[in-house]
Amino acid sequence: MIPETDDSLTQRPPRRWWHLATVDVTPLRRHRDFRLLFIGRFVSFFGSMISSVAFPYQVYQLTHSVLLVGALGVLEFAAILAFAFVGGALADARDRRAMVLLSEAALMACSLALAGNAALAHPQVWLLFVVATAWGVLDALQRPSLDAMLPRLVEKNELAAAAALGSIRGTLGQILGPAIGGVLIAVFGLPFTYLADVGTFLVGLACLGLMRAVPPPIDAERPSLRRVVEGVRYARSRQELIGTYLVDMTAMFFGMPMALFPAIAQEFGGPQVLGLLYAAPAVGSFLFSATSGWTSQVHRHGMGVIVAATAWGVAIVGFGLSPSLAPALFFLGLAGAADMMSGVFRSVIWNQTIPDSLRGRLASIEMLSYTSGPALGNFEAGLVASIFNVRVSVVSGGVLCVIGCVLCAAALPLFRKYDARLYHAAPDPLSGSVKQEKP
Repeated sequence: MIPETDDSLTQRPPRRWWHLATVDVTPLRRHRDFRLLFIGRFVSFFGSMISSVAFPYQVYQLTHSVLLVGALGVLEFAAILAFAFVGGALADARDRRAMVLLSEAALMACSLALAGNAALAHPQVWLLFVVATAWGVLDALQRPSLDAMLPRLVEKNELAAAAALGSIRGTLGQILGPAIGGVLIAVFGLPFTYLADVGTFLVGLACLGLMRAVPPPIDAERPSLRRVVEGVRYARSRQELIGTYLVDMTAMFFGMPMALFPAIAQEFGGPQVLGLLYAAPAVGSFLFSATSGWTSQVHRHGMGVIVAATAWGVAIVGFGLSPSLAPALFFLGLAGAADMMSGVFRSVIWNQTIPDSLRGRLASIEMLSYTSGPALGNFEAGLVASIFNVRVSVVSGGVLCVIGCVLCAAALPLFRKYDARLYHAAPDPLSGSVKQEKP
């Protein structure tokens, strides 16, 4: 998920061409707690990306089944689906720093279990699936609190800069983690690779421990089923929001081939190549983030999401047809750039159409939308590959992604025609009406 940006992003004056690749580091310089969170999350996420390569690789080595590799994503998604709203409710009722710290400690325990299991003469496959489920539960409990902390750590006029820094932090972790993870697997083996992840968790926990408490708002309402249902009803009433969810889920469900990377890596060169495959989309995302100043001049964000998701599908088709490693990495990088473009425009729509009083509950729905697609998509890719073959799975998924995006655009005209210049304020949470004015 792309971190939220300030509403003023759409009202900024045109940026000079030499500003396109600049990053505002003011939040890092001014705010100690934001700096600690940034450092801790960067190191911890870097380690998680190392395990994200080792984990499916180990499952594939033990089972030689792309279907079982894809099933890992289904387990994680099922856990997130079951606990997402719980995480959102707790984020509004408990100390958010404490919630992140406790869930981070539990995630470290999972990595320790993986290291111990990998060191056995006969590693247990069932334990890997238990850990996959635990990852989903802990992610659902942690993410809402993590997202809700940002406005408490920086000034309002610094939210956009903080969001940009968060995007770069995430993409750097996605680039470095998988690339180093592949090398660690090849040189030192799986137990050491998982222990490297444990070491990064220690840094993350230390940074969280040095931060000040982030208690819930004084006027926060007590979590209830009624409040959760109210948020769901609101999301269903906004075609603009439905469009952001459906297009992203469509693109990820049909065009998510990461479960097939271990099998594809065998064709292109082994574990070292596996890390490059996982890192390539993040490279594309990073390059897009570093040159995304032009996005402030775009007003048709709904159409921007549709174009970006369609470009993702086309890039996945190119990846599936690639005869060698170099073009495969190029198309994966292009797909990563398209994914980041979609995320930026979806974030703008969310910020403009969701009132503050509903942000917590809608954040849980957003989490479900951006996690369900990849989780189910990996399973779909593994299923199709097990029936036909890997290349058929990748190419057919990309084609279906393009078709699905076109159908969503046709079925959701308000989403397709969404124009930021027509939105004067966020919609009222009770009536759902939006003040509009002519551009």
